[in-house]
Amino acid sequence: MRKLIRRNFWAAALTMPALMIGLMPAVAPIKAYAQDRSAQVLVDAVIEESLAETVPVIGRVVARQQGVIAAKVEGPIAEMMVEVGDRVATGDVLARLDPARLELTHSVAKAEHDAALAQMESTRSQIQLLTQERNRLEQLRNSAAFSRAAFDDKTNEIAVERARLQAEQARVSMALVRMQRSAKDVADALITAPYPGVVIRRMMSAGAYVRTGEAIAEMVNDNNLEIEADIPAERIAGLKPGLVVDAELEDGQKVHLEFRAVIPIENSLTRTRAVRFVPVANGSPAHVDTAGESVTVAIPVGASRSLVTVHKDAVTIAQGQRNVFVVDGDKAVPRSIEIGASIGSRFEITDGSLEVGDLVVVRGNERLRPGQTVTYPDASQTSVGQPQKPDAAKPEANRQQGRLDRQNQDRRPVRQANLVLQGG
Repeated sequence: MRKLIRRNFWAAALTMPALMIGLMPAVAPIKAYAQDRSAQVLVDAVIEESLAETVPVIGRVVARQQGVIAAKVEGPIAEMMVEVGDRVATGDVLARLDPARLELTHSVAKAEHDAALAQMESTRSQIQLLTQERNRLEQLRNSAAFSRAAFDDKTNEIAVERARLQAEQARVSMALVRMQRSAKDVADALITAPYPGVVIRRMMSAGAYVRTGEAIAEMVNDNNLEIEADIPAERIAGLKPGLVVDAELEDGQKVHLEFRAVIPIENSLTRTRAVRFVPVANGSPAHVDTAGESVTVAIPVGASRSLVTVHKDAVTIAQGQRNVFVVDGDKAVPRSIEIGASIGSRFEITDGSLEVGDLVVVRGNERLRPGQTVTYPDASQTSVGQPQKPDAAKPEANRQQGRLDRQNQDRRPVRQANLVLQGG
């Protein structure tokens, strides 16, 4: 029995290599297919850009129009027309005072004006009468009935009445002003919004008696906001009219700010000065809607410099070395690089064989093998930013375009960003 088992074992051992040899031709084509299969990837171009180094400064959103709305006349409040949080337009009524007493005052002023006007007209008529009498005496000058004394008396009476007329004209003017003022008081019984905005505080309620100048509500114009930042004094010289800097709000929103003014007061403790910026978008004012919100402003600290950068997604790390896959024709070729500063979604290239215009793989590079065939979609924009759509058969054309870009770098806009050095 043992001899039979031993004989079968050696028969199976001799048969197995033959079976393996028979299967190898079938396995080899599968392996070759796996090596030749192309990988679907996304690519991005190596670019050259100008960069200005910046330092972050914490600022705040401030309102150019904010304050209390005061009563222009005194009187009891008949009705409050707004609540906290209400949005109002210029001229909207915030509160209404009881106008009864103000209307009575206006009626008295109007009556005084009418009386002064009537008295002035009476004096003017008296002057006309005296002038006629004097003219009749003048006609008798060459006759025996002419009286020199009567003529002089009429002349003096006319002078007195004319002086009285001037005084009465002044009284009419004073009465007119009082009447206009009382009419303005009646109109001011309606307390209106001097600018558009939002009611953020209400100090009075119906029935309260307010004095002239007493606050009834507080408003803020959230459509007219600026950014104020305390800038170190040594950085002020770099702020020029028309300078546009980058900033980030608390919610992560990116905004552009245009330098407007430096407040000429320096904080003796921090040696900083308040600087005002205006939010802008495409050269026109932009909307920032929350006063008091913190803003991180990127203040330039030096002249701009030219950098060659690669997208962060293109960089892989293997055995401590940073690499990228460059598309050469339709093949993925690995290249080692050294990186410097982190600039948004890109890295500065400090050392390596990359040139401006080279296409690097930014999606699908984790599983690529050196020399593997790659394909990429015909698209002008992907989720990684603005990759360049290249011609795989003309990599040299991409490099030539990169050289042209370097020659025209003076016409490129300066990119402002915080520089964060990458560790090894």
